[in-house]
Amino acid sequence: MDSSSSSSSSSSSSSSSSSSSSSFFNSKLLGEGLGSCTFDELLQIEQQLEKSASTIRARKMQVYREQIEKLKEKERALAAENAMLYEKHGLHPQQESNEEGENDQQSTESNENSDVETELFIGPPEGRTKRVPPK
Repeated sequence: MDSSSSSSSSSSSSSSSSSSSSSFFNSKLLGEGLGSCTFDELLQIEQQLEKSASTIRARKMQVYREQIEKLKEKERALAAENAMLYEKHGLHPQQESNEEGENDQQSTESNENSDVETELFIGPPEGRTKRVPPK
């Protein structure tokens, strides 16, 4: 609650009762003095909080959608500029899938070269002998 509403509520007695009930309700929404509330008041506060949270979520989603749309527009503009620069310099654009293919190839190579010597044994415990790695 801002200071302008509290000063206006104290200046006139007729608006004082509606303003004080409003400030009473606002303090309840903030979680102050909930112990003295009736069950119906608690339900009303809960409904108001749910409505407020829903409004906030909807606004947040709207902002996210707007940001995504702006980013998509920027992506299209950058892709067009990129294509124009490639054409201007006589180059062929690289495919995005090449990058993924290179990553897959690197990961396969590292898997092939990652033999690790361990002391793990398969089989029953009585026949185990420790292997000495060749030098």
